[in-house]
Amino acid sequence: MRRQLVWLTSLLTLALLAVGLPAANAATGDGAHHRHAGHHPRSYSLLQMNLCLSGVAGCYPGTHYPAVVDEAIGKIRAQHPDVVTIVETCSADAEHIAHATGYHLAFGTVIYKGAPLPCVDPGDRGVYGITLLTRRAQVAVDDQPYQAQNGNEQRRRVCATTVGGVTACVTHLAVRDADPAGPDSLANDGQCAEFGQLLAHYARFGHPVIAAGDMNRQTSCAPHGFWTRRDTASDKTTGLQHAYGNQARLHRAAARVLPMSYSDHNALLVQARLTGL
Repeated sequence: MRRQLVWLTSLLTLALLAVGLPAANAATGDGAHHRHAGHHPRSYSLLQMNLCLSGVAGCYPGTHYPAVVDEAIGKIRAQHPDVVTIVETCSADAEHIAHATGYHLAFGTVIYKGAPLPCVDPGDRGVYGITLLTRRAQVAVDDQPYQAQNGNEQRRRVCATTVGGVTACVTHLAVRDADPAGPDSLANDGQCAEFGQLLAHYARFGHPVIAAGDMNRQTSCAPHGFWTRRDTASDKTTGLQHAYGNQARLHRAAARVLPMSYSDHNALLVQARLTGL
């Protein structure tokens, strides 16, 4: 009887293979599961950092350059996020981080007093700006300054859409005045509104949208239908780094602060569940 059962099982396996069906999945339905796995939620993460790399800011001596760059590379390798947003960077340092981690790079040059600002101490590090790194290849990049501006430093945002349809953005908004009605505060408010409108625009296409940066404000810039996570648990500058995502495509977002030894900001890691890809 046992010999007959083995013979029947073997015959069934041969029959399934003859018509191109995987025998191992015939009874369990695993083949159907794998065909639709792209529609099941999966983890998606973003890491936000402020590295103070220009060489001219008051926070720069504390970076112990190049220690802060090495620390950023270590954080990316340890967390392996899908997206990395970095502000106060330099183009050559950004290229080095991208090369060391294998990520795809989009860099936005910040204009200062009408021209790109060379990074110094040491020099030959390119120009000052903001950085967006993605694990997946970028198929489109949108790099623009805000309409609302005040002071010498032009504020801007960079967005990239990757293979698979996720759009990620990075920005660094103006530092607010002590007076909420001061010119820098008004510029920050205007930039915040523009950024929220931009994220809402991308979300209208039905694709996942995720963004982060140093907003230099406590209140959120996220549009309706987006969640907000902030670095409020940081023991350094708190609440100014934000991450946003559209709830329709990125669910159950959780934030965690990662200590940084060589920056005046800790890192902000956000993990969510991505659906629909």
